Amino acid sequence: MIRALALTASLGICPCHAQEEAREPLPDFATCMDMEAARYERALKRLREMPDAPEFEIGDERGTGYCGSVGIVLCDRLEVPEQVQDCQLALAAEQLALAAKVRDTLPDPEAVQTGGAFEQALYPQVYALAEGISAGPDCDGAEAAFQAWCTAWEANNRLSTAVLARQLARFMGLAEPATEAGWADSPPPVRPRARADES
Repeated sequence: MIRALALTASLGICPCHAQEEAREPLPDFATCMDMEAARYERALKRLREMPDAPEFEIGDERGTGYCGSVGIVLCDRLEVPEQVQDCQLALAAEQLALAAKVRDTLPDPEAVQTGGAFEQALYPQVYALAEGISAGPDCDGAEAAFQAWCTAWEANNRLSTAVLARQLARFMGLAEPATEAGWADSPPPVRPRARADES
């Protein structure tokens, strides 16, 4: 939950005061994940261009967590409590469905023969986390608003571990780009920002 609160704060928006803030345009969750997949591919390309063989230093769950936070903030902007809760539960379902797609593309650890000693030791552990079962119903017993929020974040945690395992498999050359695997689309082009009026 601390990670969830930190990521929400990183957007510069407090859910309880979202209606009072200038509403920065945000991508929907699916588009955000497309952007995250593309960001990883750029980072991987730069890493592979380095003269020395690098270790797996670009694996990161923060991008996936940010997309989950964006999704929750977009739900908060609906403002009507029932609509917010329905939106967050739908977001949770969307994240779990995506996590299942990502897990389906993960190679079996027993088939991993590439990569350095560090990556070969790390992959089975990350794979096990991605395939793991929740420790329990962490969100049960809470009032409806918090339960919906919690459910969305628990789904994001499941997705984050699956994406991290996929990042490592991609780094080791065991997986194709997300767009070729079918769980992400090419993100929309970034539009240049208009210059501030200096007159």
